[in-house]
Amino acid sequence: MPMTMAQEEGEKYPIHRCIFQGSVKTLSSLIKTHDIAEKDKQGNTPLHLAVMLGRKECVQLLLAHGAPVKVKNLAGWSPLAEAISYGDRQTISSLVRKLKQQTREQMEERRPNLVAALHQMGDFYMELKWDFQSWVPLVSRVLPSDICKIHKSGASIRMDTTLVDFNDMRWERGDISFIFNGDQKPGHSLIVLDNKAKLFQRVRHKETELEIEDEVDILMSSDIMAAQMSTKGITFSRAQTGWIFREDKREMVGTFHADFYQINGMVLESRKRREHLSEEDLQKNKAIMESLTKGSSQGFKNGEPPLRRASLNPPPESNITWDEYAVAPPGQCPLLGRNLVYKESSKSFKATVAMSPDFPLTVDMLLNVLEVITPFKHLSKLRQFVLMKLPPGFPVKIDIPILPTVTAKITFQEFAFRNDIDPELFQVPSDYFEDPMSEENHRYR
Repeated sequence: MPMTMAQEEGEKYPIHRCIFQGSVKTLSSLIKTHDIAEKDKQGNTPLHLAVMLGRKECVQLLLAHGAPVKVKNLAGWSPLAEAISYGDRQTISSLVRKLKQQTREQMEERRPNLVAALHQMGDFYMELKWDFQSWVPLVSRVLPSDICKIHKSGASIRMDTTLVDFNDMRWERGDISFIFNGDQKPGHSLIVLDNKAKLFQRVRHKETELEIEDEVDILMSSDIMAAQMSTKGITFSRAQTGWIFREDKREMVGTFHADFYQINGMVLESRKRREHLSEEDLQKNKAIMESLTKGSSQGFKNGEPPLRRASLNPPPESNITWDEYAVAPPGQCPLLGRNLVYKESSKSFKATVAMSPDFPLTVDMLLNVLEVITPFKHLSKLRQFVLMKLPPGFPVKIDIPILPTVTAKITFQEFAFRNDIDPELFQVPSDYFEDPMSEENHRYR
């Protein structure tokens, strides 16, 4: 007898099927011989399904065997996003811990190659100028600008900046130096200096229990967010200049000749879900977020531990069968958890990039430098942009959307290979003290 489509899918994805059927015993034997990272035709990994269906034992078993946490299904959601929607605190906490562990392991895997690449590159000094602009009237007047100074020597990089953080139209000024010493062992390679307070912090790679639980509280009490720059439809066309006789725009950027390109089809897509939040949550949301981000949970009131968010009541048991799930067309996944409360928006951006053939650094070299300093959120946006397939040359001037209403103009205004860079720049000055507020470390991760 020929197999039905559902049976075929069951043969193809036996782990997915046994999670659907809630068979922990079958899962524990299949896990030894099958790929637990495999996606089905909805883009769901076994971990996605275990989380959406509330199969807690399956979740723990998959995590114990290293199932990847940072992976998205066709709808663009990770297992962590689905866990927040489901609302089981223990599951969310396990996923957060595993995600951090896997991120650390991936960084350590890449580290020897990164350190080797830094050693091969010449030593240099570079300046990046940031100008933040907004199309909202008056906002541009109050937005900050900054010059990042970057020194590189051997496998060490130092970045000096006055813009500590930039998030949701709030920014934090300071005088911060970020030092990466690639030849030091992992726990000692990242240091942040606060040059005003003359303090330093070693950026730990391991979070405390308190930090993990704080993060779980924030995740459970705020929107599930996914934002990405869609690069699928992006094209580049030469920017034109002149009123009557049009010609390709060429200008000097600093000391570098550059060809200007218009970036077409750049779209910032942002999506949010809030089916896990009650009306009361939505009102409390701001207050909870502010108290947590200000660090009020670091001290217990009257010796009491902070009040933690309890798990939600689980969504109604899904009555979808494996057969119904298996035959659903890709992108039309049956609802397995709560009814979605979902909003998406997209904004198109007009942007330009100036590419210079003269710039001494290559894009690959820049990516290695940015990999080290991307704990700063606005720099991770720059790294995402540089990963795009750019026209030939080096991007000496770029417009990048940072937030839906804010664009950053980044200019590589100075660059020089140098062999006289002072090794002291990469050390903690002797008159600096270790910051007692080490709970703040997570800001720089």
